[in-house]
Amino acid sequence: MTIIPVGSPGGAVDRPMASHPGPTVAPGAEEVDGVRVVSLVPSLTEAVAVTLPGLLVGATDWCTHPADLDVPRVGGSKFPDLDRIRALRPDLVLLNIEENRREDAAALAAAGVPIRVTYPRTVDGALTELADLLRDLGTPAEPDWLATARQAWTAPAGTTVARRAVVPVWRRPWVVLGADTFAGDVLRRLGVYNLYAEQPERYPRPNLDQMLMAEPDLVVLPDEPYRFTGDDGPEAFAGMPCALVSGRHLTWYGPSLAEARGVLTAQLADPIVAG
Repeated sequence: MTIIPVGSPGGAVDRPMASHPGPTVAPGAEEVDGVRVVSLVPSLTEAVAVTLPGLLVGATDWCTHPADLDVPRVGGSKFPDLDRIRALRPDLVLLNIEENRREDAAALAAAGVPIRVTYPRTVDGALTELADLLRDLGTPAEPDWLATARQAWTAPAGTTVARRAVVPVWRRPWVVLGADTFAGDVLRRLGVYNLYAEQPERYPRPNLDQMLMAEPDLVVLPDEPYRFTGDDGPEAFAGMPCALVSGRHLTWYGPSLAEARGVLTAQLADPIVAG
């Protein structure tokens, strides 16, 4: 079992010190006994649950997929119940730099709980991390959903016209995608250029006037982490095309990657314009 240590201090779980070369069951899933996994990352919860049924013994309240997931809940991803996690006697706890806090990862490691920290910033990186994780957990072959995702994202882009976009992920205050993010790479592959991709911050906080002055061709509004809707978000960008997209398909790296390209392509092609 591979354990990735926590790195330098920061706001959430920080960069790893070393890189790592009854639920719904996916085709090719394997029953593996003996390893007890708690996942604090919704996308990894889904990946483990559909690929290696029986391993997952705990997940966060935000782990919504697969829909019939039936495991003990350990609180939120930002403030999990560490005592409850330890009581589940996990052989491994899965974390992510953006989802989870460094202090929780450090507390688990200090208590002798093996942890594995993920940090994909590109689609290729996510596919590699997923393959490595599932292999280390005992799957003898790449699951069908991962092979489908790899094939989908290897295909050439369907458009050569780059749309210049701002991508808010939060409101009150406004927070947008910046540099070096997984979601930014997803959009880049779909012909969407993030106007804040060159900023030093990964999640800049421009005000509305600054976003409007950037003159985007498109505003991309996902439904998570902030739940942008047709009535909450587009009205701030009156007269501009706003694409309401699935946050799960934009930001999760797991089985959703197999269909994310098609889902997002359709949503990006059908923006709305608020009056």
